[in-house]
Amino acid sequence: MRAVIDTSVWVSAILNPSGPPASVLRALQFGRFDLVASGALLEELAAVLARPRLVQRYNLTPAKAQALLLVLQDAELAEVTGSIQVCRDPDDDMVIETAINGHADVLVSRDDDLKRSPEVTSTLLEHGIQVHTVQQFLDALDETAGHANT
Repeated sequence: MRAVIDTSVWVSAILNPSGPPASVLRALQFGRFDLVASGALLEELAAVLARPRLVQRYNLTPAKAQALLLVLQDAELAEVTGSIQVCRDPDDDMVIETAINGHADVLVSRDDDLKRSPEVTSTLLEHGIQVHTVQQFLDALDETAGHANT
């Protein structure tokens, strides 16, 4: 399965190593899905991980942030040109374009602008891309693994 994972999921994974987003990170590390990203998405993640409020409040050291970014560096990179404009939040258009141009099967997000907007979900469905919550994605990975074992 080819997946684009939204920035907030990765941030949650690093801040709470026992939560469901951390399970997405572990699934990536075990090769359970193929990560699709874009330079813009990885740059956004690096910028968020360097925010002073996160660094201070969660003791998010540069080493922890760098460790996550190193795991993600093997993602297949999709080109993003800014040509897609369907979301209420223009920052989310980059995530949508990453999924479309990267031929993803699924976009995983915690963002309601991506999960609940009819315009966003219909645009993605036109390209064969489903929007999943973190738990829906983990369930889909488990289901795929179950089919592989039968």
